Amino acid sequence: MDDVGVLKKETMICTPLMGQSVEQMVRDMHKAKVEGADLVEVRLDYINNFHPQQDLEIILRNKPLPVMIVYRPKWEGGQYEGDEHSRLEALHLAEKLGADYIDFELKVASDFLGKQKMDQHSSSRTIVSCYVDGVTPPIEDLICRVALLQSTGADMIKLVINATNITEITKIFHLLSHCQMPLIAYSIGDRGFMSQILCRKFGGFLVYGSMEGSPVAGLPTLESLREAYKVQYINKDTKVFGLISKPVGHSKGPILHNPAFRHVNYNGIYVPMLVDDLKEFFSIYSSPDFAGFSVGIPYKEAVTGFCDELHPLAQSIGAVNTIMRRPSDGKLIGYNTDCEASITAIEDALRERGLPNGEAPLNSPLTGKQFVLVGAGGAGRALAFGARSRGAQLVIFDLDFDRANSLAHAVSGEVKLYEDVANFQPEKGAILANATPLGMHPNTDRIPVAEETLSDYQLVFDSVYTPRKTRLLKEAEAAGAIIVSGVEMFLRQAIGQFNLFTGGEAPEEFMREIILSKF
Repeated sequence: MDDVGVLKKETMICTPLMGQSVEQMVRDMHKAKVEGADLVEVRLDYINNFHPQQDLEIILRNKPLPVMIVYRPKWEGGQYEGDEHSRLEALHLAEKLGADYIDFELKVASDFLGKQKMDQHSSSRTIVSCYVDGVTPPIEDLICRVALLQSTGADMIKLVINATNITEITKIFHLLSHCQMPLIAYSIGDRGFMSQILCRKFGGFLVYGSMEGSPVAGLPTLESLREAYKVQYINKDTKVFGLISKPVGHSKGPILHNPAFRHVNYNGIYVPMLVDDLKEFFSIYSSPDFAGFSVGIPYKEAVTGFCDELHPLAQSIGAVNTIMRRPSDGKLIGYNTDCEASITAIEDALRERGLPNGEAPLNSPLTGKQFVLVGAGGAGRALAFGARSRGAQLVIFDLDFDRANSLAHAVSGEVKLYEDVANFQPEKGAILANATPLGMHPNTDRIPVAEETLSDYQLVFDSVYTPRKTRLLKEAEAAGAIIVSGVEMFLRQAIGQFNLFTGGEAPEEFMREIILSKF
């Protein structure tokens, strides 16, 4: 892959500082540098009782790295509500005192730049900015707005939107890749996360990250930018992979796939994608740059309708957790790596405890066992078809009885009412598999079955992997059952995905080491 491992310098990592005192700002500047920021955005409008001359001297005298000064008024989404003349005077003062960058609004560009031209000794670089509130306008309108920003004569320009749908982020990518001068462009909010991570791929000047302990909606942390995403190595040829899910914040995929890409020198990046509408998403993200996807809750079944072809296993299961865009024609091919990942994890755990008397090693330890499955969604279907292929006898529970009944019919299993799961008495030595989100962070105190029945199960599997050991697994272990965490399934399905993503062999031991250290 071209340029893999070559560190380019064009894009810098910036962290916004919103301390309420000058002392806090100075502490945060030093902390930001330690955490890997290239520069900081100092928001003067957040400082209580701000005294321009005194406070700016302290900030700029003590800066350990380049500083961008921002003094945002209320009318542009900031905190400042005072006199406009005083605000602009403070920005000019910051320029005289040696601020590296001065950010000001399009509305006041002519006033600010007119006065700056009178000072021939200024070394500050100017950034004219525009915040687009409300509905994101069509791309043509944004192009006109960028042209207006460029016409001011500032050194750099900044455009910020507030995307309500991830499909709007492609407008940012278009602007970044076509602008002929340094452009800072991104979306705030949870759906804007991808605009930060992929900024460098499309030629952006600046990517924002938050400091540890100071989260900002839609911003990755500085640590994740440097360590997990390795944004400093992204280039225009980097292939994009991502998790299509809602919610998406729980995903550990980026901290597994991205280091693995780097480990094998593959030029790829894996990002979370908070998707609201599958049809709209796939119609907009049709570029070969977006080479493949993982699929999570709640889309594993619905996404089959947007695949041009399905792998036979995915077709029989009726659920997809991996999609690849075929390079030759751009068609989307759906796969399922959940099935073998979950079933082999269960089988291996049973084998580690020893095979039943007289059983041949080639046979599955699931053969003939009762397999109690709670949840008939995408993950549940993968488990059901996998268990059935090993000769297990399925009993299926789901809140949606029709869905459970349909799955039971497909795998020759038995369906039960969901409300009966708490009192269901399994056969001795049965297997229990939870394929619902019950127990997932932050609702970690819930389990799908009655605690007193757990001692009847030989093995309990939980597809939830945040936390690693759920309450269900803790209770099952205390009752004497073998337990299998969703982390093991997650690792195995991710290995299968990695092989599809890259066309090569996943570094399995390396990925397992990440799992052990990060989960």
